[in-house]
Amino acid sequence: MNFDLKSTLKIVSFSLILLFIIGYSLFEFRWVIQGPIIEVESPKNGESFESSLIEVRGKIKNVAFLSLNDYQITVDTAGVFKEKLLLSPGYNIVKLETKDRFGRAEVLFFEVLYKKT
Repeated sequence: MNFDLKSTLKIVSFSLILLFIIGYSLFEFRWVIQGPIIEVESPKNGESFESSLIEVRGKIKNVAFLSLNDYQITVDTAGVFKEKLLLSPGYNIVKLETKDRFGRAEVLFFEVLYKKT
Protein backbone atom coordinates (compact mmCIF):
# COMPACT_ATOMS: atom_id res chain seq x y z
CA MET A 1 0.00 0.00 0.00
CA ASN A 2 1.44 3.31 -1.12
CA PHE A 3 0.90 6.06 1.47
CA ASP A 4 1.38 9.60 0.14
CA LEU A 5 1.87 12.01 3.06
CA LYS A 6 1.81 15.13 0.89
CA SER A 7 -1.54 14.21 -0.65
CA THR A 8 -3.05 13.37 2.75
CA LEU A 9 -1.90 16.70 4.21
CA LYS A 10 -3.52 18.56 1.32
CA ILE A 11 -6.84 16.78 1.87
CA VAL A 12 -6.75 17.37 5.65
CA SER A 13 -5.80 21.04 5.20
CA PHE A 14 -8.55 21.59 2.63
CA SER A 15 -11.09 19.87 4.93
CA LEU A 16 -10.10 22.05 7.91
CA ILE A 17 -10.32 25.24 5.84
CA LEU A 18 -13.73 24.20 4.51
CA LEU A 19 -14.98 23.43 8.05
CA PHE A 20 -13.70 26.82 9.25
CA ILE A 21 -15.49 28.65 6.42
CA ILE A 22 -18.77 26.81 7.08
CA GLY A 23 -18.54 27.43 10.84
CA TYR A 24 -17.72 31.11 10.40
CA SER A 25 -20.58 31.55 7.91
CA LEU A 26 -23.07 30.00 10.33
CA PHE A 27 -21.73 32.23 13.11
CA GLU A 28 -22.16 35.39 11.00
CA PHE A 29 -25.66 34.42 9.85
CA ARG A 30 -26.92 33.48 13.32
CA TRP A 31 -29.18 36.54 13.49
CA VAL A 32 -30.73 35.74 10.12
CA ILE A 33 -31.25 32.12 11.08
CA GLN A 34 -32.73 33.06 14.47
CA GLY A 35 -35.58 35.17 13.07
CA PRO A 36 -37.23 38.31 14.47
CA ILE A 37 -36.61 39.40 18.06
CA ILE A 38 -38.72 41.88 20.09
CA GLU A 39 -37.48 43.51 23.32
CA VAL A 40 -40.07 45.76 24.98
CA GLU A 41 -38.67 48.29 27.49
CA SER A 42 -41.96 49.92 28.39
CA PRO A 43 -44.66 49.20 29.39
CA LYS A 44 -44.10 46.06 31.39
CA ASN A 45 -46.68 43.28 31.29
CA GLY A 46 -49.32 43.88 33.97
CA GLU A 47 -48.32 47.52 34.55
CA SER A 48 -51.06 49.99 35.50
CA PHE A 49 -51.32 53.62 34.45
CA GLU A 50 -53.26 56.66 35.60
CA SER A 51 -52.89 58.37 32.22
CA SER A 52 -54.64 57.10 29.11
CA LEU A 53 -51.72 58.04 26.82
CA ILE A 54 -48.65 55.84 27.18
CA GLU A 55 -45.50 55.29 25.16
CA VAL A 56 -44.62 51.82 23.93
CA ARG A 57 -40.89 51.57 23.34
CA GLY A 58 -38.33 48.90 22.78
CA LYS A 59 -35.91 47.39 20.32
CA ILE A 60 -36.19 44.86 17.52
CA LYS A 61 -33.68 42.80 15.54
CA ASN A 62 -33.94 41.06 12.17
CA VAL A 63 -37.24 42.72 11.33
CA ALA A 64 -38.63 44.12 8.09
CA PHE A 65 -42.11 45.01 9.42
CA LEU A 66 -43.42 46.04 12.87
CA SER A 67 -46.98 46.73 13.90
CA LEU A 68 -48.58 47.87 17.16
CA ASN A 69 -52.20 46.73 17.50
CA ASP A 70 -52.23 46.03 13.73
CA TYR A 71 -50.97 49.50 12.74
CA GLN A 72 -47.52 49.70 11.16
CA ILE A 73 -45.02 51.76 13.14
CA THR A 74 -41.60 53.13 12.26
CA VAL A 75 -38.25 51.97 13.54
CA ASP A 76 -34.93 53.84 13.47
CA THR A 77 -31.75 52.42 11.97
CA ALA A 78 -30.67 50.93 15.33
CA GLY A 79 -33.97 49.00 15.62
CA VAL A 80 -35.42 51.26 18.33
CA PHE A 81 -39.14 52.04 18.26
CA LYS A 82 -41.28 54.52 20.21
CA GLU A 83 -44.98 54.88 19.67
CA LYS A 84 -47.77 56.57 21.62
CA LEU A 85 -50.80 54.43 22.49
CA LEU A 86 -54.16 55.56 23.80
CA LEU A 87 -55.60 53.18 26.38
CA SER A 88 -59.25 52.45 27.05
CA PRO A 89 -60.40 52.57 30.68
CA GLY A 90 -59.72 49.25 32.41
CA TYR A 91 -57.94 46.24 31.00
CA ASN A 92 -56.05 46.56 27.67
CA ILE A 93 -54.21 44.00 25.57
CA VAL A 94 -51.35 45.36 23.45
CA LYS A 95 -50.16 43.41 20.43
CA LEU A 96 -46.73 43.80 18.81
CA GLU A 97 -46.17 41.84 15.62
CA THR A 98 -43.01 41.56 13.56
CA LYS A 99 -42.09 39.90 10.32
CA ASP A 100 -38.67 39.38 8.83
CA ARG A 101 -37.81 39.46 5.15
CA PHE A 102 -38.30 35.69 4.93
CA GLY A 103 -41.90 35.89 6.21
CA ARG A 104 -41.22 34.54 9.69
CA ALA A 105 -43.40 36.26 12.25
CA GLU A 106 -43.17 36.90 15.97
CA VAL A 107 -46.19 38.14 17.95
CA LEU A 108 -45.98 39.49 21.49
CA PHE A 109 -49.01 40.27 23.64
CA PHE A 110 -48.87 42.12 26.94
CA GLU A 111 -51.53 43.43 29.27
CA VAL A 112 -51.80 46.89 30.79
CA LEU A 113 -54.38 48.50 33.04
CA TYR A 114 -55.66 52.06 32.81
CA LYS A 115 -57.07 53.21 36.15
CA LYS A 116 -59.19 56.24 35.37
CA THR A 117 -59.04 58.69 38.27
